[in-house]
Amino acid sequence: MSSILKVENLSHKYSTAWAIRDINLEINQTGVIGLLGSNGAGKSTTMNIICGVLNQTQGNVFIDGRDTRKEAEAAKMNIGFLPQTPPLYPDFTVNEYLHYAADLRLMNKNSIRSAVAEAMERTGISHFSSRLINNLSGGYKQRVGIAQAILHKPKLVVMDEPTNGLDPNQIIEARKLIKEIGKDHTVLLSSHILSEVHLLCRDVIMIEGGQIVFSDTMDAFNNYVQPGSVLVRMENPPPVSDLLKVTGVSRAEYLTEKQARIYFEGDQEVTENIIEAGVQHRWKISKVNLDKNLLDDIFKHLSNQS
Repeated sequence: MSSILKVENLSHKYSTAWAIRDINLEINQTGVIGLLGSNGAGKSTTMNIICGVLNQTQGNVFIDGRDTRKEAEAAKMNIGFLPQTPPLYPDFTVNEYLHYAADLRLMNKNSIRSAVAEAMERTGISHFSSRLINNLSGGYKQRVGIAQAILHKPKLVVMDEPTNGLDPNQIIEARKLIKEIGKDHTVLLSSHILSEVHLLCRDVIMIEGGQIVFSDTMDAFNNYVQPGSVLVRMENPPPVSDLLKVTGVSRAEYLTEKQARIYFEGDQEVTENIIEAGVQHRWKISKVNLDKNLLDDIFKHLSNQS
């Protein structure tokens, strides 16, 4: 049986600088796989090549056994892609846009209407089918972007930073949707936020400096990241005693009047717990990030081992 995705010795050079070197990976089953790395590590370059947006300098990519260079059209029929900025047309209605996306993917004319309806239902946008995309919120625009990526039921769905720019409530909803999609598809999801990869992914591939420095299960990766901390910015910050009531929080301290460092040990759901508590108690959370120093330490440690 063919791999859903196989990448062999993938390398790409911009001018004289190598963005990625000798990337090798293989994915054989459904589920969410995290592509983790700091900004500029090579995640987007790798994803753009896999999806056929960019031609690689060296190496090969196979989608369901098909070479993306030699059988580009057949390979792309099994790819759904959500780039960092969703490829939306703001003057189209949701329904018009998804029909247009179906035509671009050369879907059978007789199946397009039912496929569009199913994609809208699955992403929770059916009630906005006649609304202009320009008039949707950021969260719903992202849902439209996800709908176009799964419309043709591809084996591989590639999502580049899918929660970037969303508010905390929208992030929770987007994560639930991605988990649901991962039940039927192979989802390759990039992020520089470690807590997000923890919440969503079964396996993790880490890229740093254009090379893979780690590829294994999330359980194996956890050996490098516990205990940890997150930085939380709140416009209506509660006392530390309230932060300690959140499930999974072991310690908390304020670094500034509105920014807290919250420590946890082994609880992969702690970020979502913090967001949900913030919504419930109106803390007005504006940002939740893994402590940058911790993430840098992990990258440095794994890079030195590779």
